[in-house]
Formats: sequence, C-alpha cells, structure tokens
Amino acid sequence: MNRAIIDLRSDTVTKPTPAMLEAMMSAQVGDDVYGEDPTVRALEHETARRFGMETGLFCPSGTMTNQIAIKGHTQPGQEVICAATAHIYLYEGGGIALNSGCQPRLLKGDRGRLSPAEVEATIYKGDDVHYAPTALVSLENTMNKGGGSVYPLEQIAAIHAVCERHQIPLHLDGARVFNALVATGEDPREYGRYFSTISVCLSKGLGAPVGSVLLGSEAFIKKARRIRKAFGGGMRQAGYLAAAGLYALEHHVERLQEDHTRARQIGEVLRRLPWVREVQPVDTNIVLADLQGCSPQQVLEALAAQGVKGVAFGPESIRLVTHLQFDDAQLERLITLVKELRF
Repeated sequence: MNRAIIDLRSDTVTKPTPAMLEAMMSAQVGDDVYGEDPTVRALEHETARRFGMETGLFCPSGTMTNQIAIKGHTQPGQEVICAATAHIYLYEGGGIALNSGCQPRLLKGDRGRLSPAEVEATIYKGDDVHYAPTALVSLENTMNKGGGSVYPLEQIAAIHAVCERHQIPLHLDGARVFNALVATGEDPREYGRYFSTISVCLSKGLGAPVGSVLLGSEAFIKKARRIRKAFGGGMRQAGYLAAAGLYALEHHVERLQEDHTRARQIGEVLRRLPWVREVQPVDTNIVLADLQGCSPQQVLEALAAQGVKGVAFGPESIRLVTHLQFDDAQLERLITLVKELRF
C-alpha cells in the first residue's frame, strides 16, 4: 500500500515539523545537570510564567513529572486520591507504590472528573491507625479515559477549596492541559492559583518529540530536582529537546482547536454508523466509540487493512486521537473509509 498511514492511536505519535527541527538544531545548550543549559532554563521559566507559577523542571516524560510530584508531596504509607481511571494509577507502572510507597484511593467521578463532594467525603486526616492518611489529591485535565473530558474551572476551584481546608496539596496531571485551555478559553494563570504542582506535557498535541515540565514553587522544584536525579532523569545537553518545547508553546497551542474540530467531525460520522452503539461526548481531540455487533479487534483490523491505526479502549470500545499531523485530507479519507465498513 503506497498511501500514507493515518495514525490515530495517540497524539504522542507526532513528529517535529521542519520549523521545529530548525529551532532544535540552532538551540544554545549546556550541561543541564549543572544548571547550565540556557534553553532548558528558558523553557522552564516560560512554562511557569504562562501558568503564573514560580518555576519549573524539565523532564523526559509526563510519567516522570507526575511521579516526582507524588513523591515530593507524600511520605510512605500515605494515600493519594485520584480517579479510578487516572493515568497516574492505570498507566504509570505502579509508580505510586513503587516510587513513593503510597496507596491510591480511587474515586469514580463523572467521565473521570472528580467532584468536590467526592473528594471531601474521601479525605482522611484522623488519628485512627487503621487508615492511611490522605497526603495528596490529583486531577487529570483533560481526562484521557473520559474521552478528553474537561474540568470546568469552577469545579477545580471548589476542589482546591476542599484541599486547602484540609491542608492537602492539589496536583494536576496536565498531559493535555492546553487542549482543555483551548476548549474553554480559560487563562492558564488561573490554574496556577489552584494547584500546588502542575505537569505540562509537550509531546502530545503540542507536537514536541520529548518532554514535560513540572511546575511549582521554588522550594518544591528544588526538592523535585533532587528526586529527578535519583530517578535517573537528569539530562545533559537537553536544550535541543527543550527548544522543541519552546517552539511548540509559541506556535502550536492555538492550532489545537483544529484537532478538536476534526475530532468532532469524526464523532458525528461514527454516531450514524450501525456498528457504533454510542460515541462519548467529544470535548477535545479524543474520540471514544462504543461498538455493537462487532469487536474492537474486528474494527481495528478492518481499519488497519486500509492504512488507519487506532487502539482498543476496553472490551467494547475504540479510541481515535487527532493531532498535529492529521490534516483535512486524511480526515476526508478516514470518513470515506469508515462509512464503507460492514460487520
């Protein structure tokens, strides 16, 4: 097959654009473990500035920034409140237990979005030795397993108020936080008011090849830098990678709306197909389709035969994720293909 593959498995499959590669190749670099890489420093400061936070720490992955945050906020034997479908629980290799010696306390939420009442009812700060004390609440925005669902800012503010009342830090897994911000039009500096720490991923919708930035206070990031070193995350001339992140922040944020628009178009087409039972609300760039009369494997194999890649997302669902290198021509081709599928 000579046609280009349409890869909708994830927005992590993006590759640097020619302009991003040029920015990478011309980056000024130094040894980042010594704190001497000017491009890394620029990325950390710019990301922190956008969210109204004091400073940041550049890491290889969002898993690392999340796990550093959890370890920095907790002590072994404590618990972390998160959604049962949270990335920090499902997809980070058991890191809460392995790295921090903590247990997760799992809440259902609405498409993975926790409510203030759920959090309030779950926090434990008492003296009964039978129970693990709550040390951290973690939210994910957008919510991957919720089909890219978005937290309203007022809901975040209310959860923050609960955490503040109990003197518990609030962390954000912001793997797709810019998708949320573009969808709502909210000011990222509002997030800096409500979260103790924020993980910002650069290698999904923003299209950088590698990296996430952990944001927090100067004191917390100083502690996080030591944890990063112990995790093996200290990088040397990392400015070549940081330059891609800077370019992404400057050029690829607003265009996320294009991904959202294309995802909604895919969702509308899938809703009308006889082999799709339901399409979850398409809030951002993730399309979750629940199937009927066929299995995810059947659908994915049929798509793969036509050069389209997706992923199974449970026993009855598939996921398609739009991104930087999925354009209108590919959208048109995808729509034609799915309309022709029969099961």
